[in-house]
Amino acid sequence: MDRGWTKAANKALAYSFLLVVLIFTVFPLLYVFLASFKSNQEILASGSTLLPRSFTLDNFRQAWELADFKRYTWNSIYFTFFIVIGVLFNSTMAGYVFARGRFAGKKLIFGLFTSTMFLSLGSITLYPQMEIAKLLHIHTSLWGVIIIQIFGLHIANVFLVRSFVNSIPHEIDEAAKIDGCSFFRTFWNVILPLLKPIIATIGLITFRQAWNEYLMPMIFTISNPKQSTLTVGVVALKSTGEAASSWNLMLAGTMISIIPMLAVYLFLNRYFIAGMTSGAIKG
Repeated sequence: MDRGWTKAANKALAYSFLLVVLIFTVFPLLYVFLASFKSNQEILASGSTLLPRSFTLDNFRQAWELADFKRYTWNSIYFTFFIVIGVLFNSTMAGYVFARGRFAGKKLIFGLFTSTMFLSLGSITLYPQMEIAKLLHIHTSLWGVIIIQIFGLHIANVFLVRSFVNSIPHEIDEAAKIDGCSFFRTFWNVILPLLKPIIATIGLITFRQAWNEYLMPMIFTISNPKQSTLTVGVVALKSTGEAASSWNLMLAGTMISIIPMLAVYLFLNRYFIAGMTSGAIKG
């Protein structure tokens, strides 16, 4: 009897803790969502209240048209799209090479790459990256950031792909080789289709990072504001003339920037969990 009570108490304590974490996590998002339907006067006068007195969609219309969020959204879409595609291709190829490739120093090179996971350089690399972009004349557009992000070191993604590929039987590669497939063709036709869960995981992580990226897009487009992403545009509203005090537009813009991220996560959630589990326990 005591053992049953202890188990029930532990379960109740665990669920209570998770409920508290859920409240602290969801409440800011819920507040922003509901406040985005308030007028600016209501936000300034009674910002502490959760529910709006009257719901209005005019905030989203103004943010979309007056604050030029239509252009910012399009910039974010193609910016994120090319980064996700490029990072997926590089990460899956690199993970496959480190898992199946045979060349001198493979373990040493992978060990050196893996060691960078424990280094946090932060904004130290921003200046040299900017100087390289200037040499290539791509320092005034989002394409500079796209190229830097695609060819950057994504060792965590490579590590996940390598672990997943190592869990695939080598007999599949041997069968493909007997059928006349080259090393790359084996990857493209045989291995890549099996990487769907890990591709979804890396794609979702990369999408989140690229969509929410602020510092580099802001610096690269500071002289060309029309190239700004949605995140940069939302932050810029705080210091742009009439919109500086328009919290309703900023909150509506924030929700516009959050909705795509939630939609992608809900669509890829099943594959994301499968990919993270496989990368964590296999290989």
